[in-house]
Amino acid sequence: MKHIRRLAAFAAAGTLLLAGCGGGAESGGAAAGEAGDDKITVAIASAVTGPKEEVAIVAVGTKMGYFAEEGLTVDTINADGSVAAAQAVASGSADITPADTGSLLAAVQGNVPIKTIGGLVQNWPWQIAVLPDSPIRSGADLKGKKVGVISLASGSAPYARAFIRDAGLQPDVDVELVPVGVGAQATAALTNGEVDALALYGQAYTIIELAGTQLRYLDNPPVFQGIRSLSFGASQRELDQDREKFVRFLRAAYKSMLFSAANPKAAMQMGYEVFPQILGGADPASRIDSDTKTLEKWLESATPLQGEPADWKSWGDITDEEWAKTQAYTKEAGQINAEIPLDRVWDPSLLEAANDFDAQLVLKQAAEYQP
Repeated sequence: MKHIRRLAAFAAAGTLLLAGCGGGAESGGAAAGEAGDDKITVAIASAVTGPKEEVAIVAVGTKMGYFAEEGLTVDTINADGSVAAAQAVASGSADITPADTGSLLAAVQGNVPIKTIGGLVQNWPWQIAVLPDSPIRSGADLKGKKVGVISLASGSAPYARAFIRDAGLQPDVDVELVPVGVGAQATAALTNGEVDALALYGQAYTIIELAGTQLRYLDNPPVFQGIRSLSFGASQRELDQDREKFVRFLRAAYKSMLFSAANPKAAMQMGYEVFPQILGGADPASRIDSDTKTLEKWLESATPLQGEPADWKSWGDITDEEWAKTQAYTKEAGQINAEIPLDRVWDPSLLEAANDFDAQLVLKQAAEYQP
């Protein structure tokens, strides 16, 4: 099946929202169904829980027992964007986060104790969208306009700035960035004329379009090809104390990703069980088709563009070329002011062991899964 300067200064850029330690609609978090010997708290780099990494990794890993098999209990907290998620890891509120790689680079440059240990979203997911009848046809047409971003602490903002600069314009001078969130809030901002365009990722746009709003997309310039989006950033302190714990987490996470790619509908059903707040009180039957499509869109950004799930290898790998392009983009976007030595940012030494699992067994489980 084709796949679908310091901590204080850094913390000021983003705010931790929800401390969820035990899974429930009120806390916003999730905990593994079976207790393990070690606990890992994952900071989700979004204020909204939805059909994305929390479902494909945490929900599936929980319900399929992949975390329990590794002796892990996994909890989640939500943070308002990647800057806040990295802050949560640095402060000890979380152990690991799937966050914007540029934000992880910026954190390291600011001497925040965090290390990237594995890739996640490998295909660039961000794009500028407008209403179908908008006069905006290219980046140059954004002059004097307002672009809606998720928040100024999310990966949305540096992407928008880089897109604007590539068009020969100055962010915050020629174009204003306006925080609009995602979903209905972002849709309303666009359709009511509060903003002229949106800078969101593919899965967020799928939600908007499935709700009935048509969009037209501006082409991304070549500068965005080969840039990494979300990657796993882990606490350096926790990593120094127990590297094996993070190997086990990554192995369970990548197994969960493979399962989700092979059976996204089953993954979404598990998502409802672990994160009931996704439904907002709605009947699962009324949401499963659209939410599965939304999850599939996210999975497209996080799995290889070629081949079948059975063919995918080297989960989490980020090449030196991808790192070079990502650093160049992050510098251009204004998140860092100089290239950072790779060994300060990136530790791929956990990935060989993290990839040591029976992919065929996972695929068999996905094919035979019954809710």
